[in-house]
Amino acid sequence: MATADPKKKKKKRKKKESLEHKRNRILVALGIFAVVYALDELGALTAAFDTPDDIYASFVMFLVPFLIAGYDVLQKAYNNIRRGKAFDESFLMAVATIGAFAMVLFPDTDPHMAEGAAVMLFYQVGELFQAYAVGKSRKSISAMMDIAPDYANVEQADGTLEQVFPDDIAVGTVIVVKPGERVPIDGVIVEGETQLDTAALTGESVPRPAKSGDDIISGCINMTGLIHVRTTKPFGESTVARVLELVENASEKKARTENFITRFARVYTPAVTGAAAVLALGGGLVTGAWSDWILRGLTFLVVSCPCALVISVPLSFFGGIGGASKLGVLIKGSNYLETLADVDTVVFDKTGTLTNGTFSVVAVHPEAGYTEQSLLEVAALAESFSDHPIAQSVRVAYQGEVDPKRVSDSANDAGHGVTATIDGKHVVVGNAKMLATAGVEAPDCEVVGTILHVLVDGVYAGHIVIADTVKADAEQTIRDLHAAGVKRTVMLTGDREEVAAAVAKQLGLDEFHAQLLPGDKVERVEALLAAESGKGKLAFVGDGINDAPVLTRADVGIAMGAMGSDAAIEAADVVLMDDKPSNISRAIRVARKTMSIVWQNIIFALGIKLLILVLAALGIANMWLAVFGDVGVAIIAILNAMRAMGVKNL
Repeated sequence: MATADPKKKKKKRKKKESLEHKRNRILVALGIFAVVYALDELGALTAAFDTPDDIYASFVMFLVPFLIAGYDVLQKAYNNIRRGKAFDESFLMAVATIGAFAMVLFPDTDPHMAEGAAVMLFYQVGELFQAYAVGKSRKSISAMMDIAPDYANVEQADGTLEQVFPDDIAVGTVIVVKPGERVPIDGVIVEGETQLDTAALTGESVPRPAKSGDDIISGCINMTGLIHVRTTKPFGESTVARVLELVENASEKKARTENFITRFARVYTPAVTGAAAVLALGGGLVTGAWSDWILRGLTFLVVSCPCALVISVPLSFFGGIGGASKLGVLIKGSNYLETLADVDTVVFDKTGTLTNGTFSVVAVHPEAGYTEQSLLEVAALAESFSDHPIAQSVRVAYQGEVDPKRVSDSANDAGHGVTATIDGKHVVVGNAKMLATAGVEAPDCEVVGTILHVLVDGVYAGHIVIADTVKADAEQTIRDLHAAGVKRTVMLTGDREEVAAAVAKQLGLDEFHAQLLPGDKVERVEALLAAESGKGKLAFVGDGINDAPVLTRADVGIAMGAMGSDAAIEAADVVLMDDKPSNISRAIRVARKTMSIVWQNIIFALGIKLLILVLAALGIANMWLAVFGDVGVAIIAILNAMRAMGVKNL
């Protein structure tokens, strides 16, 4: 094992310094521009150089802030032209601003060097603003990326701790996690107890207790006690590695709207360049007023720059994905975010999704003089040698001490129940069939679940109802989904009809289908997909390995929880890091808010640009209005896009 010597964040720090350098460069250029503009407007240049030399002095002086601020844009435009990829916003900015300075060759026109320098300066301010906005939207995702541990502590023979790269830790190694450190690898606590901060993974702010014997996932922060953890997975397969992989790959899967904007910009940019050239040359040839029509063409170019769209639309999606991650919802790409916004049917698996997936006692109905506690005691003693989940739930409900010495002649009748002698009395604990074998008819019970009937020396002592309990927020989830515009909520389960009916009624589901095999679930989803109309999409929510085929088949597959199966998480498009179904409705609301912002930006940017383009063609819009049409619109669109990160009230 190699000792860890992490040299973190050098690249990140270098990038930050480069951004600071650019910001400082633009601030210097803005300062020089302000001084030169003031001198020009106050007549100081005319007084110092006389006419027409003052024009050339103005040209030289405005050229200084122009080159300081925009040399990288000019360089990028030149390099793109050399590569045969001329038509982008750098090309538009370069042509428009150089053209504005070139108007000095037309002595009959007012000088436009100030506008040329201003266009470049404010374009760069917009670029800086974009970088800030992207950086801000990255924070939630960066917080997710920061869950990556630098090392794991391995205890040596002499009791000292050695820091080792997590990649080099073998499965089964016992590692030590000190208070304040992140858990580097999934495992089981073998010694110690603590409180865990899971906020970075699940969005849950309340610490979770953990003790010896509990599973623990990587990425959590150990808050209070020193713990020893036996690793159960290699680092590459642990929760933190899976999360990082999902986050890193999210930007690669673009939404249809995002791809459309990219394709639109490829066609739009050369088209408006051609239109500007036709406007300038055509108007000049027809009227002979070359300076006026060239200025119109240059103004047309500045306004037409598509940066408001090509910046704000991806930023909106990025902000939506980042905002969702704050809630502990990982969306694997903007294409899934876009599809999630159109979901009108949500299909749930039952066990582990809407229910806790663990058995517990939900009702105790004693008879023949027994109390609830004494009935539970008899049943717990009879089940004391069984490791079946039902037996375990009875012992948990009893809460008292179970003395195995009181039990003899214990026997298990698989699928029916157990018999035992307790304190010399013959006890039968089982289902109705087992009671019938003993010659006793089991009474009916209105409570839905698995019923354990108890006989003591042939006398019916009562029954205990065991059931998989519904999650605390499941009922609210269904209400929230309907409130969010979901038309149909459906539950698919392999459980019995009466159990499924009870859960569906309790939660307010629109329909359910019970006693299904995994293949049957796929068929049901296929039928529901066929019934979808218009833009409506279907989401399936599950957590088990048998849900993977259905998660893949649905328009959007949603996997429940970091503790869910690897197969389900791999197959899903959206992963809920916490096992709370209420996050499904929040994820849908995030998606719908994001898509609303995307279309607001598209309509706003195109509308304003179209208006100013018409005004520029008619000679009404000047270069200053063009600056607003480009940079102003872009900044407003970016500010709007940043709203996608706001998820507190969703």
